[in-house]
Amino acid sequence: MAKLVKESIEGDFTHMKPKSDEELDQARKDNPMYEWPQLCVWPGTLVGDKIKKFESFMLEHFGTRVKYAEEVKTLPGDGGEGGRNDLFFYVYKDDVGKFAIPRLQVGIRWWEDVLNNMRDQIYPQEIIDKYKPTW
Repeated sequence: MAKLVKESIEGDFTHMKPKSDEELDQARKDNPMYEWPQLCVWPGTLVGDKIKKFESFMLEHFGTRVKYAEEVKTLPGDGGEGGRNDLFFYVYKDDVGKFAIPRLQVGIRWWEDVLNNMRDQIYPQEIIDKYKPTW
């Protein structure tokens, strides 16, 4: 009986074996955003062609490495008439924790919070489809 239980348990958990370094490296290559997991939205922010300046500003002022994603014009909704320029950017995985509180002082929001708190859909459907929540 003990052998049967042991074989059953081993069989159920074999998929949980640790991956080799090579498998982990390949998984990271397959998912380029692994290093940049948190999408943020900064409402009413225009960067234009000053992407490197924006990324340097974030590092200098917040000590946070970021990667510009895009800027999106909002649709009418949530009490606004639409047309606001919102900045989307990613935060480097090791900086997410230290950025969590300081971002609030300037109105930067996690993408997941934006999605959960939208009464009306203020972003085009292709943006909603493009950026899936990560938590």
